[in-house]
Amino acid sequence: MRSALFIFLLLFFYSCKNSNSKSGIPEEEILANTERFNAAMDEIYNKHLSYSPVAQTYEGLKTNNDKWDINNDSTELFFHEMDKAELAFLKQNFVLASLDHQAQLTYRMYIAKLEESLYNYEHWRDYYYPVNQMFGSHTWFPSFLMNVHTISSKADAEAWLSRLSKIDVKIDELLAQLDKCTAKGVIAPKFVYPYVISDCNNLLKGAPFEGVGTNPLIEDFSMDLNELDSLSELEKTILIDSANTLMLQVFKPSYEKLIAYLKDLELKADDNAGVWKFENGNQYYLDRLKSTTTTDYTPQEIYDIGMSEIKRIHAEMEDIMIEVGFEGSLQEFFKYVKTNPDLYYPNTDEGREAYLAKNIEIKDAMEAKLDELFITKPKAALEVRRVEPYREKSAGTAFYNSPAPDGSRPGIYYANLYDMNSMPIYEMEALTYHEAIPGHHMQLSIAQEIENLPLFRTRDAHYTSYVEGWGLYAEFIPKEMGFYTDPYSDFGRLSMELFRAVRLVVDVGIHAKKWTREEGIQFYLDNTPNSDDECISMVERHIVMPSQATAYKIGQLKILELRERAKDELKDLFDIREFHEVVLTNGSVPLDILEELVDTYIASKKE
Repeated sequence: MRSALFIFLLLFFYSCKNSNSKSGIPEEEILANTERFNAAMDEIYNKHLSYSPVAQTYEGLKTNNDKWDINNDSTELFFHEMDKAELAFLKQNFVLASLDHQAQLTYRMYIAKLEESLYNYEHWRDYYYPVNQMFGSHTWFPSFLMNVHTISSKADAEAWLSRLSKIDVKIDELLAQLDKCTAKGVIAPKFVYPYVISDCNNLLKGAPFEGVGTNPLIEDFSMDLNELDSLSELEKTILIDSANTLMLQVFKPSYEKLIAYLKDLELKADDNAGVWKFENGNQYYLDRLKSTTTTDYTPQEIYDIGMSEIKRIHAEMEDIMIEVGFEGSLQEFFKYVKTNPDLYYPNTDEGREAYLAKNIEIKDAMEAKLDELFITKPKAALEVRRVEPYREKSAGTAFYNSPAPDGSRPGIYYANLYDMNSMPIYEMEALTYHEAIPGHHMQLSIAQEIENLPLFRTRDAHYTSYVEGWGLYAEFIPKEMGFYTDPYSDFGRLSMELFRAVRLVVDVGIHAKKWTREEGIQFYLDNTPNSDDECISMVERHIVMPSQATAYKIGQLKILELRERAKDELKDLFDIREFHEVVLTNGSVPLDILEELVDTYIASKKE
């Protein structure tokens, strides 16, 4: 007896075959063109990969793991010209109708990517803050060496040292980029500089520098070496001594140079928060929203969606407030959950260990239930880790790092335990579901494990509204499975969803309505139960990453809309596992293409 999945795939293929046959092109020609196109796409991907030692390392390759990428005006122009050449090549050599269904999607997505890249080069080059509290080379360099550059041999260790020896070149490239942004008036607001200067100073603490303990880079390097049985103690000592010398002779003066530059740049900064202050800033924000959400929503439409969702979620929270017997206003309940010590682990090492242990327990419980929701599951392992102390003060609450495609590095869910008062117990479930499973680990691992798609689709395509929309959707589906049994945990789920709804309002408020940083913070404080520090951190994230935070809610609402459409049209034929198969096994796609995929699935089930 054929399985439901087999029938679904057969119908899906049949619908795609019929669709192509309507073009009048013989099926054999379509198959040949598709094979040729996919080969060309992989050649393009590998060509780009060959120019990026960093990307090679992320993919688990060690071909050039003693080098960094080169980042300067010449390489920017080089890749711009490459984009133009690729666009011309694809349009001249392939006709959309002559490709199969999946190849057509790849073609449309890559052409759109190239056109956006060319447009951004001409209009918005240097419209970003290269150094800020959320991201930047100043923390990325050490994080990459500690978490991405794996050391399993003496050659790997020597390559690590080679990369460390070139930090001065990379810092000089960063300073040149800051100069270009500054010349265009793109200067981060004043609040950014104490964060980034502090992060840089933290990297200059511990042996071989001054201060207590060992520098985190040296400590991590030493730990990796100590796990290598193939090295003698003398070899390990020589390698560690070399690392210490480079830290003193290259790393330290480079970061001192960066710190001095940032202190001078701070004097030129102002307190204006939004990108409206840039030349053509309003158009820049419109373009950012379109890119982030993959929709044509105006800032006002996004603002209005946020306000509507806030109203709905507040009403559901009031129901939980009644359920737990709290008497008072919703604002008073917010204050209660923020200040009730029973809803937080202690701000101690023991409390942090307990938090991580509970994270793992939540992950394991969901892992045991995945067959109820999914047909395809990730092969890659998943680990839960604490954000490293050197960067936890400015890092986000939680985030996920994808595994290496070859399995040499697991997927990692990072929890930031710098301040346990910002990590309430009632949000643990939703946070784990979002970042780990069934959230980003399911989504991103499955994407890079998909077979028979070009590498662009499985490794490179990244649409924030799809990726983060799935993450927020993944917080909700365990509710339908019977998780969130504690009403406070369910309140935490709503609290996190509310935070994403408020993001729509505040992001538009700051970048289109000229709200101040303080007005944004106050809106969060008035409408969410989140801590003061969390509200401040989120508003500061809005400021340095315009539009990014709008992706979560817009993407989640689209996935829920498509699921309801499939349920309404298919009724008893609807299978949640098949729906998730459609959403996840095509990789990251824009929301309009996701809608096409779901509509195709619905049609195939009806035939």
